[in-house]
Amino acid sequence: MTASFEPELLATFLAVEQTGSFTQAASRLGIRQPTVSQHIRRLEERTGRLLVQRDTHSVALTSDGEAMAGFARTILSAHHQAAAYFSGSKPRGRLRIGMSDDLALTRLPTILRDFRRDNPLVDFDLVVDQSGLLHQRLESDRLDVFIGKRPLGEERGQLVKRERLVWVGTPNTKIDLKKPVPLVVYPAPSVSRTEMHRALTRTQLPYRSSCVCHGVNGLIAAVAAGIGISALASSLVPAQLTALGAAHKLPELGSIDLVLLTNPRTEHRPAVRALTSTVLASGWQSLG
Repeated sequence: MTASFEPELLATFLAVEQTGSFTQAASRLGIRQPTVSQHIRRLEERTGRLLVQRDTHSVALTSDGEAMAGFARTILSAHHQAAAYFSGSKPRGRLRIGMSDDLALTRLPTILRDFRRDNPLVDFDLVVDQSGLLHQRLESDRLDVFIGKRPLGEERGQLVKRERLVWVGTPNTKIDLKKPVPLVVYPAPSVSRTEMHRALTRTQLPYRSSCVCHGVNGLIAAVAAGIGISALASSLVPAQLTALGAAHKLPELGSIDLVLLTNPRTEHRPAVRALTSTVLASGWQSLG
């Protein structure tokens, strides 16, 4: 007998995969945590395979779970396309999107291509900038949707992925911890800048801003030139740079949340809801 996979179960499974947490998945979907557990259990019963390894500290996909994540994204994408086609009305109008520049370098074309395929009547106003400045634009009603990083401890927005923040340099990077650590930073407000300062202050290591950059291209160039080190989400480290390891004896930076935020004044618009569905259905496959 062929197994059937309801979209509701697949959406829950992808929320767990993307957030790495049953609790966060429940919060994103607006359901209770026992319901998330029930959905995962039902999906495992349908497949006859263990999809999620979980203990009191962590949640991780098994190899079968990783395969299911790919199938789930394909099935849900087809489901959304069919629903949009037969609804008889496609979103239209102009959508104001803000995306942090490090994400825009790598994942923006995929997001816009997938969205445009299903929503050809929607036009864009696109702003690429630092996450902190985009937060300000959203709050002042100059964006409809923001995709990027949120500050540590901030709870607003729908969590798309929790990423490890890593120090970045070059294969030849050497750091003398007896001297102020040279940092390549964005201007404030900057999530990565704040986290670097917090980690170095916690371990009583002095630092200095050896270069202030107003965009990710400048940051990559400065680090590649050996002017200083910086920090990026682990999946966004470009080919020109490398994550610095234990040999450099730098403090752990912890994690960073990559989120989707909508403007409460416009979040009811069909175009905003459609873009939200596109990003959350594809998850971090489209962003990192």
